[in-house]
Amino acid sequence: MAEKVTVHGPVRLGRRGVIVHGGAGGWRGSREDEVASAVLAGARAAVEAGLAPGSVVDAIAALEDSGVLNAGLGSVLTIDGRVEMDAGVMYGDGVAGGVAAVTYPRNPIRLADWVARNLFHVLIAGEAADRLAQRLGLPRHPGPSQRSLERWRRLRELLGKGQGPPWALSAARALGLLGGDTVGAALVYEGSTAAGASTGGIALKHPGRVGDSPIPGAGFYAEDGVGACSATGVGETIILGRPCLYALSLLRDGAGVGAAARAAVERHTRLYGADTLGIILVDSRGWAAAAMNTEAMPVAYAGERVEPTALILKRSTESRGKQ
Repeated sequence: MAEKVTVHGPVRLGRRGVIVHGGAGGWRGSREDEVASAVLAGARAAVEAGLAPGSVVDAIAALEDSGVLNAGLGSVLTIDGRVEMDAGVMYGDGVAGGVAAVTYPRNPIRLADWVARNLFHVLIAGEAADRLAQRLGLPRHPGPSQRSLERWRRLRELLGKGQGPPWALSAARALGLLGGDTVGAALVYEGSTAAGASTGGIALKHPGRVGDSPIPGAGFYAEDGVGACSATGVGETIILGRPCLYALSLLRDGAGVGAAARAAVERHTRLYGADTLGIILVDSRGWAAAAMNTEAMPVAYAGERVEPTALILKRSTESRGKQ
């Protein structure tokens, strides 16, 4: 299975650093393509937004605001043409919060952060979560973007031809159609860690479907003294496989971030097949890595020891550092 996993890193970020992803999937096209260029610019802006204040939430909110990624303003639509978003965040001291199937907030990650910091509950969902966002005065989501509406119409045409919605197709076919899904970030800041994820889900999903992004251990996980992880891919397999929890268990046992990221994706590939997972990982010492079993995944990182760097990690192009 090793040949099916692509790894970038380890990269030394330093005592303060952040790494983000823009979704594992197809991402066809070159660095010069208009969409790819916008994705890289958005990812670079996200690490810059998150690094200075040491905020994983600010990094993810910037990704949600990019409009070119499947989260926040760029969220894909349900089969009935609505935006339903999931997001979650966890801090290394064990505090976590998530929201699921929300439609109101422009930045679901900020609502998830409020849940983490203010409620005993870990996860709230649906209309009640939307009412909470409204009461808190969070900015309202403007509704589907033109790009998301065009994608929805195109996929509905495929459905009309009997080809089926992406969630009814194989994982590889689904990710190839969507280009990518979910955004996320992992951060280390003077010994503290945090991680989170946000998504619009999978295009043409059943209303009310919840993926891995609001679920600790699956879409994200953080533990001070160990590290932080954020995942992307086929949400159903990530919920079942809990790759972020697994990756941190490897770090806890002494593995380096590159080896842990590779092993977590290899395990997921054995269990659920290729084209199912991408992860980003940072340890408490400030080393970061990314790994995937998909065609590509946008990644960006920055830290006190490295300038903001953005790339689209592609299958069978492996980049390793020293640790």
